[in-house]
Parts: sequence; C-alpha cells; structure tokens
Amino acid sequence: MEPADRGEARVVEVLRLPRRVVHVVTLTSPTVFLLVDERAGAILVNSPPFSEQALSVVRRVANPDFIFLPSRFGARDLDDWRRATGARTLASTEEVPAIDGTIDEPVDGGVRMHGRLDFLLLSGRSRGTCALRVKEPPGIVFFGPALSHAAGGGFVLRAQPDDYSFENRLIGALALRDLAFEFAFCDDYIEKGVTVASPADRAVHAAVDAALNELK
Repeated sequence: MEPADRGEARVVEVLRLPRRVVHVVTLTSPTVFLLVDERAGAILVNSPPFSEQALSVVRRVANPDFIFLPSRFGARDLDDWRRATGARTLASTEEVPAIDGTIDEPVDGGVRMHGRLDFLLLSGRSRGTCALRVKEPPGIVFFGPALSHAAGGGFVLRAQPDDYSFENRLIGALALRDLAFEFAFCDDYIEKGVTVASPADRAVHAAVDAALNELK
C-alpha cells in the first residue's frame, strides 16, 4: 500500500452531524480524514505528504489538535505535520516501532479522549492496526486498513499478501459484530469513490460473516 501523489490537496466535507463533521483530504492513498468534534477538537486520521499548500487548506477547516495513525501505512511526513500544527500524535503501542515519526501518546484499546472517542485494537493488517471510534450516537468508526470499502458499497474483509496476520484480523473483527455505529470509513475511501451510507454496522457485520464463511 504505497502512497500515491494526487497533486494539490483539497479538503472536502463528506459527513455533517450535529456535533461533528468529517472531511477528506483529497491528495493521497491511504485516504486522510479530518474529524472536527465540538469537544475532542480536530483530529487528522492519517497524515498526508506535507506541503505549505496542504497545511494551508487543512487549516482553513481547522488546525489539527491530534494526528491519529490507524497504522504505519498512513504516516507521511509525520514530524513535519507535528511541528507545523502543534498536534499531539497518537497510534497504538504495538504500531509505534513501525511508524516513521514521533508518537506522543501510544494508545491501547479502551483508552478514551474526552469520554466520547476511544480506540479499537484490530491487529492483523499490521502488527498494531487500531481503529478510532466516536462512541456518542450517531457513532463513527475510522477503520484504517483493517477493513476495505467494497466497490459497489458495503465493506470487505479479505487477506492481503503483506498482512501481519489475517487470523488476527478475523479474531479482532469478530468483536465488531457486537458494536453499533452509524458510519464507517476505511483507508481506501477515495480509491473506491464510495458514498457515505447508514447504518454502517450492518454492512461491517455482513463483511465479517462473509469472511468467516469463505473459510468453511
């Protein structure tokens, strides 16, 4: 999963809710999201290649308070973004050694931000893949590379040649069947050109069940 340059960055709103807004930074793959939450602040999910132009367009929406990396795949020019924005960087404890850049706050499952956001450990795509969840309804989950968007809508859970452990991915995904959330985003959001749909939890549960059925 190599980053691909897409020219100048733009920030596009893709979901507006009463207390938070989700944007995408349309520059590279994996997709970079900017979540602006009225209490937790502004959170970049993944970091794009750094440039003054990219920094400017992100700041027109909000200067990031945090940069969260679901996996090493989404870390581009992390220290440049950290210095320019003053944002605190976060990633799972297991993923920190694989990330090129400084992580200020290693996190584990169950850790919360302002009581509204927490982290779901989904090791398998990489050693420390971790999702960010907005718990307060309507819930949102940023899955990073743990799941993928399906071209026709919905989600898929399939083994990748460079998986750290697909077995771990399945085990972690099983717990998702007990979670309720309205919206979900993955690292390939721009690649698939998907439309935000609700409720996302049913589509994720179906993806997990399909992956289990393929093993039978």
